[in-house]
Amino acid sequence: MTLALDLPPDRYHGRRLLFALLVILTVALGVGLMAGTLRVGGFGGLDALILVCFALTLPWSAVGFWNSLIGLAVMRRRAATTNSGIDGVTGPIRGRTAILSCIRNEDAATVGRNLDRMIAGLLETGQRQGFEVWILSDSDWEECIAAEETVAQDLASRWAGRMRVHYRRRPDNVGFKAGNIRDFLTGPGVAFDYALVLDADSVMAPETILGLARTMESRPQLGILQTLVVGLPSVSAFARPFQFGMRLGMRSYTLGSAWWQGDCGPYWGHNALIRVAPLRDHCELPLLPGRPPLGGHVLSHDQVEAALMRRAGYEVRVLPLEGGSWEENPPTLLEFIRRDLRWCQGNLQYLGLLALPRLRPVSRVQLLLAILLFLSSPAWVLLMVFGTLGLGRVDGAAAVLDPALGSILLTLVLTMVFAPKLATLTDLLLRAEGRRAFGGAPRLIAGALAETLFSALLAPVMALAHTLFMAGLPFGRALVWGPQRRAAHRVGWRQALRRLWPQTLIGLAALLWLASTAGTWWLSPFFVGALIAVPLAVVTASPTLGLSLARLGLWRIPEETDPTPLIQALDLPALDLPALAVARGARDSGQGAPVAAPRAAAEPAE
Repeated sequence: MTLALDLPPDRYHGRRLLFALLVILTVALGVGLMAGTLRVGGFGGLDALILVCFALTLPWSAVGFWNSLIGLAVMRRRAATTNSGIDGVTGPIRGRTAILSCIRNEDAATVGRNLDRMIAGLLETGQRQGFEVWILSDSDWEECIAAEETVAQDLASRWAGRMRVHYRRRPDNVGFKAGNIRDFLTGPGVAFDYALVLDADSVMAPETILGLARTMESRPQLGILQTLVVGLPSVSAFARPFQFGMRLGMRSYTLGSAWWQGDCGPYWGHNALIRVAPLRDHCELPLLPGRPPLGGHVLSHDQVEAALMRRAGYEVRVLPLEGGSWEENPPTLLEFIRRDLRWCQGNLQYLGLLALPRLRPVSRVQLLLAILLFLSSPAWVLLMVFGTLGLGRVDGAAAVLDPALGSILLTLVLTMVFAPKLATLTDLLLRAEGRRAFGGAPRLIAGALAETLFSALLAPVMALAHTLFMAGLPFGRALVWGPQRRAAHRVGWRQALRRLWPQTLIGLAALLWLASTAGTWWLSPFFVGALIAVPLAVVTASPTLGLSLARLGLWRIPEETDPTPLIQALDLPALDLPALAVARGARDSGQGAPVAAPRAAAEPAE
């Protein structure tokens, strides 16, 4: 399908002004409703603090609401002018593309499997020229280095004469992943026109790769081009609701954002095709003043590179197409938190980059929104804390809150929070093929309801994790850039308590305080989620529960309903449930010994 990527600049200007006006009016409405709600009994200092915290939470929610509403309208119109597809360009690809697999102390076997299947898929299309695979390693664990070298040699031998495979390792990881890519760009990368950037868990379909390359060749103004990156099917009880909710929320949100961002879209750091020359010549990351964790090398390189690419005059585009580009989701709550905290630290570094000269206004807005994504967490936490303290001083919420305005405000907030998922769910339920892809309407609705409950329990856990982490940043607290444990695994009670005791303690203290006040039920869900953080982490890491959920088809995604040949070739456990059950039964009965976890899968220090 050929979809237009071009719109006159004034059309984008008009859309952006309209979107900004909608967001500003929504934020103003929310602030006004909160101010009116708090005026009962007078407006004091505590009320002012509550209002400020609430105002900080609104921009991200308002952006998500309007993105999803616009996205739903686009989905229902089947519009062809929203940057939502790959141009129907055919023929051979003239330029040279380096497929960059960026790894650091990862499971080399999984990396090799993914690359092997992608190479096979590309060769099956008849595209034998112009692509080379480069494994760019920053590993410093000897066993990982040895495994990587073996995998690279095996791939090079297997595909000799058809596609070249290279292995390149740095002795250190200066500049992290972005530094590794830059070393490549200023070395062997000068011989290439495009770079397809992959993470260790990335998988891309050959038709997606070729479509991106042909579109890039046909449009010299494109600097970064990507489609939606969705989660691979998982048997993790934690990853399953996350993979389902991600699919519900992403499509409407990204369609809506593409409608107004257009040629100034975001970049997610992987599964994207990039024009090498401008990336090398114009997108070198600045070294931030000061010491880590907020100074030094930029951790979250992606959005900064997008801003610099756009400043250089090249377009950054997201094509909101599902399928053809995948990644693995964290299998446990603890891994999810660790990944999020690394993003948190990286995004907060953008505070030092907002004043970069000559950035496009939309690029500055995107950097600011990336900061607010995490700053909204302590704002929510403080909002709950101040609200709890305020209610504890009076006899019931009615003494300090206007019930009518409060009900309207609560409805507005919940609508904005759940709008992206509700928008996509609405579109899926209205389309027969959409319902079938997720296992039918009953399973789709049941999954949406269960995922909503899961998200409500997860939100306070993550908000507190972000808040506590940010509180330590001024004192030098930072995360080590280490590998993720990507395979499903158990989490012990002691391990969960060691990581999540602050959430448990805060939740218990708040609920005991609220129990002594009247009319405070609406604050309880936030603290209930915090209180049960430890059992949530342990239970959702249970392999038995994950297998049962997969068998039931709860939180099923299209890749499980109708897997493509590439997904089938990955031999994922979620697509081979009978064999997985037999293997797990053999281990549980003592007939087989579990494979020892490699050092790369160990929990890294913070």
